[in-house]
Amino acid sequence: MTTDVEPEPASAAGLFGDRIELARAFTDALAREGEERGLIGPLEPPRLWTRHVLNCAVVAPLLRSGGSVGDVGSGAGLPGIVLAIARPDVQLVLIEPMERRIAWLSEQKDALGLANVSVVRARAEDVRLESSLDHVTARAVSAFRKLIPLTAPLVRDGGELVLMKGANAEAEVSAAAKEVRRFHIHDVRVEILGSGVVDEVTRVIRATVR
Repeated sequence: MTTDVEPEPASAAGLFGDRIELARAFTDALAREGEERGLIGPLEPPRLWTRHVLNCAVVAPLLRSGGSVGDVGSGAGLPGIVLAIARPDVQLVLIEPMERRIAWLSEQKDALGLANVSVVRARAEDVRLESSLDHVTARAVSAFRKLIPLTAPLVRDGGELVLMKGANAEAEVSAAAKEVRRFHIHDVRVEILGSGVVDEVTRVIRATVR
């Protein structure tokens, strides 16, 4: 078992409320198995809560109640599993092409009893869903200009992209002007989440698909 895992920050309970035990169980499992299974790097356990779990949790209030959300390239379940824990009122579709990651996501869905999660093995460009989604999110997958063709077709008219990004988010928006026009993306903006709540703020590119 990993011994150098970051202690749970005080803000975690406020972000997850009565679902905090599920968040703890997921974080513990990721700390215990994540590196061995190729889900996180060796430097991540000491910052697992701050850099990963809470970084995702602050996105949860952006999701429409009763809506559907696709997490493209879900990987370790960041943000998909975290959002499913924080928002049991939202349906999450975790889209991931790699078999070993699909196995992890399915295990966590079952272990945590996440009835609002479905796991789909596919590349984003190949996935076929029964209905369009209200939101699509992605974290550490690709540049915004490359993500647009992968994510926008999955969103309903008037739905929203909520893409987690790093410090270069504004530059990524500028570089994606051609794709923004081609895929009818509107109201593109970068928002900073978690200020005053978590130690490391989260940047997201939000945009409406019409």
